[in-house]
Amino acid sequence: MGFVRYGIPALLVLAGVVCLFAAPEGSGAEGFALFTGAGLSVLLLNALFRIGVSGDAERDREDRAREHFAEHGTWPADERPARRPWRQPENIATPESEAAERRRSGN
Repeated sequence: MGFVRYGIPALLVLAGVVCLFAAPEGSGAEGFALFTGAGLSVLLLNALFRIGVSGDAERDREDRAREHFAEHGTWPADERPARRPWRQPENIATPESEAAERRRSGN
């Protein structure tokens, strides 16, 4: 699988580089562009396929969650790890902090 994803594009780009230096005068740049474009196209096609497959996995996970909801009446627990709490940088004024400051100063 790794050869199909990365080996074929690498061979095509390598063929473009070889064509750049080994082709007859005037056609090296055209061969380089042709083979390099083909290699990058195969690489992009593989990347887009992987993105499409990951969407299928997300859809399957959503279907399982909906089945769980239909059976139990509650949404299943989130499988993602808990995030750290978000903190603002120091000395940032928010409406809440300004209101608390007004209460402390008596205004």
